[in-house]
Amino acid sequence: MGNSIVNMRDQQFVLFEQLDTEKLFASELFSGFSKEDALMMQKEAEKMAVNVILPTYAEGDKVGCELKDGKVHVPECYREPYKKFVEGGWASSIRSPEVGGQGMPIVLATAYSELFSAANFAFIMYPGLSNGAGGLIEDSGTEEQKKKYMLKMYSGEWAGTMCLTEPGAGSDVGALKTTARRLPDGTFSITGTKCFISCGDHDLTENIVHPVLARIEGDPPGTAGISIFIVPKYRVQEDGSIGEFNDVRTGNVEHKMGIKGSATCTLNFGDEGKCIGELLGKEREGMRIMFQMMNGARLEVGVQSLGHASAAYEHAVQYAQERIQSVPVWEMKNPDAKAVTIIQHPDIRRKLMVMKAYVEGIRALNYYAGFCMDMAAAAEKAEDKEKWQGFVELLTPLCKAYSSDMAVKICSSAMDVYGGYGYCSEYPVEQYLRDCRIAPIYEGTNGIQALDLVGRKLGQRKGMNTMNMFGEINATIAKAKAIESLKQEAGYLEEANNAIIDLTMHFGQLGKSGGFLLPILNASPYLELFGDLLIGHFLLQAAAIAEGKLQVIYAATGAEESKGKQRSLIRKDADVAFYAGKVSVAKFFAVSVLMSIKARCGSIKVGDKTPLEIADESFTS
Repeated sequence: MGNSIVNMRDQQFVLFEQLDTEKLFASELFSGFSKEDALMMQKEAEKMAVNVILPTYAEGDKVGCELKDGKVHVPECYREPYKKFVEGGWASSIRSPEVGGQGMPIVLATAYSELFSAANFAFIMYPGLSNGAGGLIEDSGTEEQKKKYMLKMYSGEWAGTMCLTEPGAGSDVGALKTTARRLPDGTFSITGTKCFISCGDHDLTENIVHPVLARIEGDPPGTAGISIFIVPKYRVQEDGSIGEFNDVRTGNVEHKMGIKGSATCTLNFGDEGKCIGELLGKEREGMRIMFQMMNGARLEVGVQSLGHASAAYEHAVQYAQERIQSVPVWEMKNPDAKAVTIIQHPDIRRKLMVMKAYVEGIRALNYYAGFCMDMAAAAEKAEDKEKWQGFVELLTPLCKAYSSDMAVKICSSAMDVYGGYGYCSEYPVEQYLRDCRIAPIYEGTNGIQALDLVGRKLGQRKGMNTMNMFGEINATIAKAKAIESLKQEAGYLEEANNAIIDLTMHFGQLGKSGGFLLPILNASPYLELFGDLLIGHFLLQAAAIAEGKLQVIYAATGAEESKGKQRSLIRKDADVAFYAGKVSVAKFFAVSVLMSIKARCGSIKVGDKTPLEIADESFTS
């Protein structure tokens, strides 16, 4: 098998033909970048992904992490790649050059991160979490804290984590029991236990800096009383050198279904009363501060999911092109018929088409979220900044939940393409499926993301963010309607868009009249519907662009009126094949998914509450 894990041509299409990322380079903030730079960095990212990180994928899974003598040891094969990754500047590429970063647009970093995630996400979690934790200190820390911790975290010399979850509290962060007791020198004595901490302990770096949520003694219960503290594994001296152990002990490392190379730890703070933490930001603002990292992490989970889905799909296509089995169904009665590659069989072709649609759709979705973040950062007018940031708020739960749900389905379908071989570790798709399965669960379960979308995000700015998004979709519909070959698909997207607008307004009316239980009950189906709508929008938007490019090529080659010449070009010209694929996948998705949206919305509007009304005993009887 080859090492194709991401379609780099489609990456370039989304970045430069669909999103027109070059407009970012015209802004003052990103004026130091060009398309040539972006393409050069893409090649370098692929080299890093394929040559350095990918070789650790199976080995890291096989070896896993080991807790020995109170310390966690990562797979040995991670050490040299980690060193090369941070030395290459990939760990903090989006950060300002003033703090050791490259000031890279987030949309470009997202594309490169897809490559890294497809190569080995368990490995990428180590520098990814360090970058996110360093960002908290940059945004909310004192100058002394930035100098003390942030710079070494951005450089990869030290690592970072995110310590929220506790045994018994789970997703209910407000129920945490970790406490912070004031000390005379202004620091705090931290006591408590955190569980499921990704990369919580390891030996890749000499120090690990933990942002820890805790309640200062005497502060009120619930999330409003939570503060956040910087708690290093080893204390840091005034001169920046590492001091004594800070009473942060690893209780255990979880034995997991997937991402086995990432150390998921239980951490005990202050077992001997010697754990010292520094307040980050102001007291009782812990949740507000931590949400900066949580929202970033949720977008990263979307890219993680995209990476797994992309790699699984690329492997499945290659396998289907190579695996010879069975004669075509239309040759079943021909005794002289020969077996063909399985990509010739209709069921396999449909599976691959579904996978292609979702992979390309969630690629555009996640890149667009990064693009919106960049547009908000580069905007000079307040109303523009508000509009683009509004899209980021709306898209965050969708990127996280929809991408991860679809990625699990894609990885599962890839296994179906392989058949029994896919279930065996001889081929990589079983690991992609295992590694991908955590994505719907951590960084806020997908059920919580759906509640966030329906309960908070739809109504933000009095619904303006949501209506602006529907407006973007309407613009795509208008453009596609102007193209004869896409008129029908534009109609399907329009019908789907109107159905979801109607359902959204229905939810709003129910909320005003006290009928909030129905939207909550159907939050997850609604999120999937909205996700399907957005994928249809992105695919049709891409198809309209591709149709324009095809018509130019056909005109230049005299193939405008000849389907035969067009088919011949598809076989000979990679660009023509690519653009034709964009059109085909949009048409397929419109018929197979968009046409179902109106009926699915209608089923929710019926108002069935059976899951709420069924007796508890009926679940077990």
